[in-house]
This record gives sequence, structure tokens and C-alpha cells, in this order.
Amino acid sequence: MEQQAREFTEAERAALTSRACRGLMWAVLAQAVMAGVAVLLSAVFAGKWAALSALAGALAYLIPNALYAARLMFHVAQRRTGSGVLLVGEMLKLVAVGLLLWILARVAGEWLVWPALLLGLLLTLKGYLLLVPFRKKMGLDLS
Repeated sequence: MEQQAREFTEAERAALTSRACRGLMWAVLAQAVMAGVAVLLSAVFAGKWAALSALAGALAYLIPNALYAARLMFHVAQRRTGSGVLLVGEMLKLVAVGLLLWILARVAGEWLVWPALLLGLLLTLKGYLLLVPFRKKMGLDLS
């Protein structure tokens, strides 16, 4: 049995837009918090160069992701989202991350502490996991 598509009211569209933008902002904030955790752990256990390496790894993901989130919020507000916007934006973000990591390896390869860089990258990448226990309280639950 086919379901018929229904049109959203203006109030429903505004609520969905607000919830989507709020979710994007919380995701970027959670990633920034996890970046800070990675830098702090690296500083405590391995020193200054490890902390800087963790920061570099975290920022290599956080900066392109924050720009992508801002672009998505703009497109959501303008009601111009679609699968093409998402796909192209995600591809550009991944290319930017790869390029930043390559530049880091070429320019700062001498002082980089690779395990710390990877820790910063991975914790930032999985920062959204901080939101999982709080998603209902924050209005991010999609169910």
C-alpha cells in the first residue's frame, strides 16, 4: 500500500528547519569538545608536541566540518537542500580533510606525534557520540 506524500505547513517547516540547524550546531560543538579532550589527554600523557599534534589532527577535521555545517544551515534556511547539496558538500569536506592532513604531513612532519594526531582526528570525528545520551533532552531525537 502506497503512502501519499503530504505537504508541510509553514509552522512545521520552520520547526524542522530550527531543529536541523540546532542539531548541526550541537554536533559541531560536541566535536570541538572532543577535540579539547584529545588535546588535554595528549598534553597530560605525552607533552607539548603531542598536544599540538592532537590539535592539528582535530582542526584538520573540525574546520572543514564546521564550514560544511554552516553551508548546510544556509541551504536549509533557504529551502534549497537536496541530495546533491549533501553529496557534493560531503565530498568537498572529505577532500579538504585529506588535503589538510597531507599539508600537515609535508610541512610539520618533523615535529608531529602521529598517535596524538590520530587521537585528535578520531575523537573529533566521533564527537557526535557525546550527543547520543542527551538527544531527547536537546530536541534532537528523530523518532
